Amino acid sequence: MEHAVDPTVFRLAIFVLAIFVGYYVVWSVTPALHTPLMAVTNAISSVIVVGALLAAAATAGQAGGTAAWISKGAGAVATALASVNIFGGFLVTQRMLAMYRKKDARK
Repeated sequence: MEHAVDPTVFRLAIFVLAIFVGYYVVWSVTPALHTPLMAVTNAISSVIVVGALLAAAATAGQAGGTAAWISKGAGAVATALASVNIFGGFLVTQRMLAMYRKKDARK
């Protein structure tokens, strides 16, 4: 009898660990590095948008099947969330850069 870990449980454990590691990495970044990291995050999110659009356009197996609707729905949700992330990243980046401008140039 083989006692292997279910792949779904294994992937879920990796996902949960990635959440914790990501949280502690992001909150330990110094403010001076925040703006360059936001630019990288925006670039990664733009790649995610491309993948999400491909997922939204994909048909899994038969046209009109349940898997196709799940793929299209997940792709649409991922596109929306990544777009919000990109927009928010640009707002935060602009705000951070405004802190370094001279008072005369802020107007």
